[in-house]
Amino acid sequence: MKAVLFKREKIKTMSELDNQRHFWETAGAAKTFTHPIDFAWLSRLPSTARIIDYGCGYGRIAGLTQQQGFPDVEGVDTSARLIDRARQSNPTLSFRVLLNPPTLPYPDASVDAVLLFAVLTCIPTDTGQQQLVTELTRVIRPGGLLYVSDLLLQTDQRNQARYQQHAGTYGTYGVFETDAGAICRHHTADWLQNLLLDGFNIDTTREITVETMNANSANALQILAVKR
Repeated sequence: MKAVLFKREKIKTMSELDNQRHFWETAGAAKTFTHPIDFAWLSRLPSTARIIDYGCGYGRIAGLTQQQGFPDVEGVDTSARLIDRARQSNPTLSFRVLLNPPTLPYPDASVDAVLLFAVLTCIPTDTGQQQLVTELTRVIRPGGLLYVSDLLLQTDQRNQARYQQHAGTYGTYGVFETDAGAICRHHTADWLQNLLLDGFNIDTTREITVETMNANSANALQILAVKR
């Protein structure tokens, strides 16, 4: 895989296209997410590790992480309705709404690990994804972890047709609109890994099959990256 290093610029607030707050406050607020987390990948972290679940939704992954013996986990999301669900389901955890994503309210190099599960698929543009990774690079300490789980380009006819249908509108093959009104993106494995190479070393990858928020089977890639 050829490395492509992206130029990092001062963080700006995400565009509405990359944020999609309206969708996540309406139809998206009732969705269910299923990407699995392999806690063996976090075994190098001490139990005192500071862990952030970015794009935590209703707190599923944050709750599982707490149950695995990591009490210092906080979930952040742009949707107030999803954060309300998270607080109801996990009353002993901390959750907060991000008002100016991707900006995080943490000092530089203050976080031991960030969990980024099915978030990039909700950010359709290259710029939006790069902005997010830049901010995560800032807050994760050297030697800290970034655990990514996201969707790959699919090979079935249904997905191929919608990639073709919307490529002209959004300028990127793999971006599409859902019936519920979300704008999503599927990726090549190279894109997902190259996105991280400016600040991280890739430690481990694995391909998995997941159920999407619309209950379709899909191929996904998980990446464990270590901050340089």
